[in-house]
Amino acid sequence: MCGIAGVLDHTGAPVPLDALKRMSDAIEHRGPDDEGQFVDGPAGLANRRLAIRDLSPRGHMPMSNASGTLTITYNGEIYNYHELRDELERLGHRFRSDSDTEVVLTAYEEWGSDSVIRFNGMFAYAIWDARRRELFLARDRFGVKPLYWAECGETLLFGSEVKAMLAHGALTASVSRPHLLEYFTFQNIFTDGTLFKGVHLLPAGNHATIGLGTTVEPVRYWDWDFREPENPADAREYIEELERLFTQAVERQLVSDVPIGAHLSGGIDSGSITAVAARSIPWMNTFTVGFDMTSATGLEAGTDERARSEAMSYAFQTEHYEAVLKAGDMERCMPSLVWHLEDPRVGQSYPNYYVSRLASKFVKVALAGSGGDELFGGYPWRYYRGVVNDDFDHYIEKYYSYWHRLIPNSKLKGFFSADTWSEVEDIRTIDIFRSQFPNAIAPVTPEDYVNASLTFEAKTFLHGLFLVEDKLSMAHSLESRVPFMDNDLVDFAMRVPVSLKLASLDNVVRLNENEPGPKTEKYYERTHDGKLLLRRTMSNFIPESIASAPKQGFSGPDSTWFRGDSIEYVKRLLGPDAHIYEYLDADGVVPLVDEHLSGRENRRLLLWSLISFEQWCRTFLGGERP
Repeated sequence: MCGIAGVLDHTGAPVPLDALKRMSDAIEHRGPDDEGQFVDGPAGLANRRLAIRDLSPRGHMPMSNASGTLTITYNGEIYNYHELRDELERLGHRFRSDSDTEVVLTAYEEWGSDSVIRFNGMFAYAIWDARRRELFLARDRFGVKPLYWAECGETLLFGSEVKAMLAHGALTASVSRPHLLEYFTFQNIFTDGTLFKGVHLLPAGNHATIGLGTTVEPVRYWDWDFREPENPADAREYIEELERLFTQAVERQLVSDVPIGAHLSGGIDSGSITAVAARSIPWMNTFTVGFDMTSATGLEAGTDERARSEAMSYAFQTEHYEAVLKAGDMERCMPSLVWHLEDPRVGQSYPNYYVSRLASKFVKVALAGSGGDELFGGYPWRYYRGVVNDDFDHYIEKYYSYWHRLIPNSKLKGFFSADTWSEVEDIRTIDIFRSQFPNAIAPVTPEDYVNASLTFEAKTFLHGLFLVEDKLSMAHSLESRVPFMDNDLVDFAMRVPVSLKLASLDNVVRLNENEPGPKTEKYYERTHDGKLLLRRTMSNFIPESIASAPKQGFSGPDSTWFRGDSIEYVKRLLGPDAHIYEYLDADGVVPLVDEHLSGRENRRLLLWSLISFEQWCRTFLGGERP
């Protein structure tokens, strides 16, 4: 696991070594074990190494092949690299190291861009082909590892983090107002843009080949595609196959030359991973973050999961460590969190920051449960809202209205400043939403619509979670691995019948949409299910009480804290002199904040996003550094 950065100068001018060194130094936290730079005329590659496998100098990067014609800077883990290495050796290749980096490089030498489809793992890398004078960029299927790029005049910059590109000097931080609109609509960015003007993410499951004088044109080599199987098997066969594939996925990701631990919440996903991993790692280190519940009220009073994680630690005989967060911990970490996160995504993420900091004190690799919900239907109350439709357009309208997590269209004009609104008023965010669905999609049955929702959420919501996971773990030089994102396991999950994921589909289909009165309660009351196959299978690994427990997110009692212990922090940060009012309208923002602080509305997601954007402005535009 590492940090990568690089430059391609389209004028043909040589890349200055000191610029690469600045880019590398900016992401030292991603790889404190080693660093390296490589220059070949107009191409420059940099790497910061977090040594996980082959800790010797033979794993140094950037790494060149024996002939010196190909050079790679690489970030990630390929879990099937032993099999690929054996295949490449049979084809006549010889290896000088035991690193997966050399396998990726040699695979490109043998198979070119098609090599990427053979990799089972998480990765982002760049290969410079000295003969063809071409740069090859690639990112893993699911977007677990980030790869940013920007074209600044005649200079192409890329890196694991935006701060590496800013350190070059050709890129200056400024706000992309269209993506600010996207963020304050969805609390996420669905397109390949970022909050930084001109900075893009190479989309998940894409690669790109860039020659001197050519632009970045991503090519998709893989995409999500949930659909009903043509000939579904018996439920027992699905259970047996899931158990086999899940065990295989976890065991694949235990390959390491440094200690491995696991995040252990009170839920089914991290608990099942820990159960399998603990078979191979005696007294494995596990980590959880809890919350001080002294002032928590209402539904938030049950957000602390420490009791359940402690019970699983006892069952699996792990060496367990905990941290307890209080209201002030959010305020204390925000400057550092935003500096590392760079591009705000999804919901409250400061607990992720603290649990990674805790784990990094004991291990260099931690297994995480991300992806279990998205693969096996962990959010039934969301999918059920889009199963009864007149047609696909009707479905889009309903599901789009649900994913308005922050500001509805009717309030956008008053929320943004006049300058921002003049730039974004013609953008239809529903078109952005619709663009995330395959053009050929033609849902007909309720199951089709559920699968469309699963596909959408894997492409957008899960992708946002991965960006948070990567940035906040690497902030503490910790590699986070996600066993649910195993190629074979994902391919299997995308063909599991909806009936084995959701129990209440028939009940929801029969709900009368024209019935008067609030329907939210009916959905929640009748959709207390989800992840059926996973729950049934994982009951072989974890206690039944955990396998059958309701879904609980990883968040603290923020709604209570925002209007209680943290109220002065909120008022101070979002006061009349806040930087955000260059882009937002205080007359539209302040009443929404006051509605939460007074207890009239629960706007905790909006407050988090406003706080994050204010800190972003102070950090990247105002020059404040943690």
